[in-house]
Order: sequence, then C-alpha cells, then structure tokens
Amino acid sequence: MIGSYFKTSGRSLMRNKLFSSINVIGLAISMSVGLLLIAFVFDLLSYDKFHKNGKRIYRITNVATFQSEQGGKFASTSIKTGKLIREKVTGIEEVAIMRNDFSQDAKVGDKILPIKGFWAEPSLLRIFTFPMLEGNPETALKDPYSIVLTETAAKKLFGNESALGKAIKFDTLDYQVTGVIKDVPFFSHINFEALISFSTAEQNGKADKRFEAWTNMFSNSVYLLLPENADMASIQLQLDAIAKEENLTDQQTKIQLELLPLYDIVVGENLRSSEGGPGSVGPHMPPAVLWILGGLAFVVILSACFNYTNLSIARAMRRLKEVGLRKAIGAQKSQVRQQFLAEAIMISLAALFLSYFIFLALRPQLINMAPQMQRMVKLDLTPSVVVAFIFFSVAVGVIAGMMPAIFFSKVSAINALRNVSAPAYRSVKAFKQGTLRRALVVTQYTVTLIFITTTMVGYVQYKNILAFDLGFNTENILNINMQGNKPDALLKELSEMPEVAALSRSLIITSVGNAWGGHMKYKDSGDSALVLTNHVDENYLALHGYKLVAGGNFIARPSTAEAASEVIVNEQVLKRFNISTNDPAKAIGKEVTFSSFRIKARKMTIVGVMKDFHYGKVDNLIEPVAFMFWTPEDRAVINAKIQSTDMLATMAKIESTWKKIDHVHPFKAEFYEEAIEDAYSEFSTMIKIIGFLSFLTISIASMGLFGMVVFTTETRLKEIGIRKVMGASSGNLVYLLSRSFLLLLSISALIALPVTYLFFEKVVLTNFPYHTPVQIAELSIGLLAVLLIAFIMIGSQTLKAARSNPVEILKSE
Repeated sequence: MIGSYFKTSGRSLMRNKLFSSINVIGLAISMSVGLLLIAFVFDLLSYDKFHKNGKRIYRITNVATFQSEQGGKFASTSIKTGKLIREKVTGIEEVAIMRNDFSQDAKVGDKILPIKGFWAEPSLLRIFTFPMLEGNPETALKDPYSIVLTETAAKKLFGNESALGKAIKFDTLDYQVTGVIKDVPFFSHINFEALISFSTAEQNGKADKRFEAWTNMFSNSVYLLLPENADMASIQLQLDAIAKEENLTDQQTKIQLELLPLYDIVVGENLRSSEGGPGSVGPHMPPAVLWILGGLAFVVILSACFNYTNLSIARAMRRLKEVGLRKAIGAQKSQVRQQFLAEAIMISLAALFLSYFIFLALRPQLINMAPQMQRMVKLDLTPSVVVAFIFFSVAVGVIAGMMPAIFFSKVSAINALRNVSAPAYRSVKAFKQGTLRRALVVTQYTVTLIFITTTMVGYVQYKNILAFDLGFNTENILNINMQGNKPDALLKELSEMPEVAALSRSLIITSVGNAWGGHMKYKDSGDSALVLTNHVDENYLALHGYKLVAGGNFIARPSTAEAASEVIVNEQVLKRFNISTNDPAKAIGKEVTFSSFRIKARKMTIVGVMKDFHYGKVDNLIEPVAFMFWTPEDRAVINAKIQSTDMLATMAKIESTWKKIDHVHPFKAEFYEEAIEDAYSEFSTMIKIIGFLSFLTISIASMGLFGMVVFTTETRLKEIGIRKVMGASSGNLVYLLSRSFLLLLSISALIALPVTYLFFEKVVLTNFPYHTPVQIAELSIGLLAVLLIAFIMIGSQTLKAARSNPVEILKSE
C-alpha cells in the first residue's frame, strides 16, 4: 500500500513538472538554512562531551554586587573560593583551581616560541579527560616550575624527541616538562598549549597580598567534580554559608557563589569576564541567539511550505476526480491523507538531495562570516547529523503536506465526480472562496517584507554607528600591540619614518569594548564610584584630538605607577562628584582618591578636564572616565598617526621594522576604524544573516507567486478570450488578472512596515541611547524591491495571457 502511495505520487509529480519544480527548489533553498542550523546546533552541543565525567563537572560562578555601581554574574571566582570549598564543603569528589594569565615566550636552545596556557592544580587532570601521552597525571602538576605540554606544543619545541624531563626557559627561570598530553579537542571550552603547576603561581604571588583575596575574583576558575546523585541543595547551602562569612570582611563588595554545569558553559547565560567584557574562557553562545536563528530558519522553511500548500490547493480542481475515484472504490480519509503526505515527503526528500549541495556551498560562507565562527564551529557531517537531516526532511514534508492532505481527505466522492467541480471545492468550508490561499500569500509576503525592511533599517543603523562621532579622532590612527615588548625601540624607528605624523602610547584601545578601571572618591570617604581609566602619555590627547574644556596636559613624567599623581577627567566625573560642575576650571587642582584591584588607594590631582567622549561602545551611556600617565610598568599600545598615499607599502614598511625588533611574535596592528568595525562585528554578522534570509524568502515567495499567477492565468484563459472578443484591451486584462495579487501585497505592506518600525523603535534601538530615528526611506526601499519583483512575476504572465489569440482559445467551444 505504501508503495502504491509513492508510485501514484511520483506520477502526479511528473505530470505537473512546473509546480513540482517550484516546490522542490523552494523547499531545497529553505531546507539548506535548516541544515546549517542543525549542524550549527550539533556543534555547539558537542562541546566538552569528550570528558568521561562531563555530567558531574561544575564551575563556580560569582554573582557580585559592588557599592554604588552595578554588579553582575562573573565567569571567574577567587583562589580563596577554591581553597575554602576544598576545606569546608562536603559531598564533593574533586576541586581544581585554574588561573588563566599564563602567556610567555618559551626558549629551548635557539628556538623561541610564544606559549599560552593556564596555571592548574593536579586535580584538574583528574576532573577533566585530557589523556596523558607521557608522564604521570597524578604528579605532573605537583611541584613548582612543572609544565605539561600538548602534543603539538611539544613537537614545536622539541621536534620528534621526547619532551619529558627536558627544560624550558621562560624569562630567566627554567621549567621542567613533566608530562605531554593529547591535543585539546576542538570542541572544548578550555583551550591551551600548556598547563603550568599552580604551585608556581602561588610562589610568584607570595608578595601580592591580594593574590588570595576573597574579592580578587578575576582570572581564576574553580571546577568541581561531584559524585553521582550529589545533593545539590546541600552543596549550595554550604556555598552560601562560605559567601556569608567572607562578605563580612569587605563592605564594598558582596559575592554569592553558584554552580554552573559544564554543559551550560558554551550554550548558556552570558557572563562577565575579568575586564568587564562578555563571556568566559573559550567560546560562548547565548541560548537567545539560537532561538532567534531557529525562529528565522523556521520562518524561511514555513514560507516554502506555504508555497506547497498554496499550489496544491490551487491545483485541487485537477485532482478532485482522482480523489473521488479513490474514495468510490473504498479509500478511507486516512488513506487519502497518507497518499498526499507521501507525495509531500517525496518532494521534501528530493529537496533534501538538492539542499545538501546548497549546504556545502553555504557552509564556508557561514564559517568565514565572523572570526568567532571560525573558532566556534566546523559544521562537519557526522552520522548523527546526517540522521538529523533525514528526520528534518521528513518533518518538513509532513508540515508542507498536512494542509493539502486534510483538504483532499474532506472532499466527498459525489461532489468530486460531478461534471462541475466547483461545488466539490466549496464543499470544504475551510477553503471557501480561496480565503486560506489569500491568507497564506499575505502571511508569506508580510514575513518577506519584514525580513527585507529589517535588513535595510539594520544596515543603515549599523553604518550610523560606525560613523558616530565618538568625541575624538580615529582617522588613519594605527594601533600597534607591543605584545610585552618595551615600546622605546619601535617608537624611535617609527619617528624616523616620513609617513608617521605623530606617535603616542596607551594602555588600552578605548571605544571598542575594552575596559580598565577602579574606584574613585572625592571628599566623602563613603561615596565611591566606578571610574573607567586609560593610561596614556603626553602625546595621546593631541594625536586623538581630545578636547580639553579646562586645565591642560600632564605636567609630571613619572617613571612608575606609584609615582603617578596627576589625572585628567571627563565632565561626567565632575557631575558624579559634584566638583565645580558649572565651572570646570575650578576643578583644576582638586584632589581625588583612586584605587583598583592592582593599585593601592592614592591621592591624585586633577590637572585637566576633557569634554565627554565615548569610552565604551555607543550602546552604553557616557560614563565617568579618567586618564592617568602611562609608565613603563604598563603594557603598551603604540598609536601612530599615518599620512601616506600608499597604505599597503607603509604597512609593509612598519611590519618590516617590527620584525627587526621582535622576530618571535607576529606583527599585530589594526587601524582604529577597523577595530571599531570589529567591535560591532556581531551586528554586521546578524545583518548579513538576516539579509541572506531575506534573499531566500523573497526568492521562495516570488517562485510561489509565479506558480500562482501561471495557474490563475491558465484557468482563466477562456474568460480572457471572451473578454477580448467583447473588446477588452490588454491593459484592462492585465489589471483584471493582477489586481487581486496587488491587493494582497498591499495588505502585506500595511502589516509589515508598521511592525518593522515598532520592532526597531520599541525593542532593538532602546538598547542604543544615541541611535538615529528610523526613516521612511529605509522602510520604503525594501517595499519597492519586493513590489518590483512581484510586478515582474505578475506582469510577465498576465501580459502574455492578455496578448493571446482568442481564436485559438475559443475554437474548441
């Protein structure tokens, strides 16, 4: 019986090649999006699954609240937290502390290679499954100055020789290789080239009183291995007790400890990291993004399903007698439904074959769309992904064929076999007067218009963000990351180049999401506020064109951070502490107290007041900012103002100079405007995705509209012939045949444009306090594009029908 369903369906598809092709191509295009999403989700869900005890591994997260400022959830915690959990919390198998600030140059003989990794306790290798190729996992990370390398790192340093027991020099100290492990799998939220014994970090941190402080919760991670059927409530109560006791020691910071399952790290809640940025160690994808992408993919697939439903019901007149005969010889409603579902599944499977090749073509485009994509997914085909593809194809077939199957199963045999087939069509109440088909067309084009107008508005807003006046100059400024090198030698070389107009030094690059800061106080010792900072030299303000409203540049030239006693603040600092708000000049000479996790509290004198500028991204409000003097203790970024008619040649010249100074680290430099574009790459990526989906939806909708127009004109050929004989002109006939479609498109526009406008103004742009209002022109461009394509689809067929010879049409009457 099932075989007969597919045989009958195959014959029906071959008799209607145009409509079958439209359905197959439309479904294939839309399903390729679904295949990409399935592969994407499978990759994300594959993270950390290689760990044998993955279900029992948890990471500690900190929920911190700071006095006079907003706190948040942090991916990191303090070293003290890990030690207190090991001492006081029962019901835990293992605790491992990891610190993520190891990045040094490894020297082996004449080889010098940069190595990145983590300081880790021996228990880390018991919690996670990182197979050891050489060495003893129980003792490899026990002693100070011990290092465990990955297989690739070991080969880079020692070639094919065994690395075990050999020495690596970092700076002036020798580290012994006590183990070699297999390379960390791609789908691991922890990625490293080396693990260094945590006891080494403890020795290095002996002089730092804050090394094990309760509130020093940055750069450290604590992982727990819980037993089977662990009492989570009991463990959480013990964590709460630790937090309650420790919070009594610091009045300005309150911390709560929470357990985060290993499998919720990559796909889970967005957490802040050490410098206030997003995320944690390794890749991260908020569930909301997956839901959004899933929703968009579903809409595209649904659009293709609408095509199938529309065209199937439109062709109902030609298949009613087939259904009537089947019912007359005893077919039940369920059997009719199964036949049409089988037909839909056949089309869907055919579309799957085609969509697979589209998937292969689109896969590299998606991976290369943004740098984070390259680091996050592979989109490789695995057996489980292939099975998911097939199930997905069958599901799409069922969704697409459900409505036609219900329609045909409800038609009675008597009405279907009558000479006049219209009553049979009307006998199904749900489909009277083509209401459903019109509703599907309106829905389809409403979604299409929303996609396209969203792309246009989003693109305009993105361009406005990039062109936004930040309050300082970024044009032709090249920021060079010194990567631990002292900047003096490179500054000397650059100053001698005619293409370099000016030079300065800074600690970080602002306005691209980076943040550095601490707490500032004025007269009231109890009133503390977070102030964002940057350490800059005496040339920085002039090079970037910052505007001073009072005071001047730095006067002193301190050589150490402790000796720095001058600060240049923005207007927001004066407003926050009510320091001569109406007359910034009176703020010059006032003293403030500044402290951070790295700097002890010290008095600083205001020597200048800057006009407010955007330290953070433009989706953040302007905040209090202070500039302090850059000293050799700070890490360095060289800011070079370039004036050149051949930027490529100039960049090659600067890179050549870099290689003379540092032949180990690759040249890392980026123009300020490029850095700003990278900072908003998530917006450009989302616009590209929505734009791509817009192209797909308009393609699918246009194919569906083309099919509907072809069918409508074919069924009304005799009417057209009679009207022509009665004197109707081609223009009148084109209007007659196209007006119903144009009315449906107008209804779609009346729905889609207000929805898009409200979506941006009330939802999206509320997160951007400095956005520009949505303009009518941005909404109209998308509408005009859709209408133009629709006019071409409708006009080409209706004009062809209107120009037909009535004699040829009516000669059989």
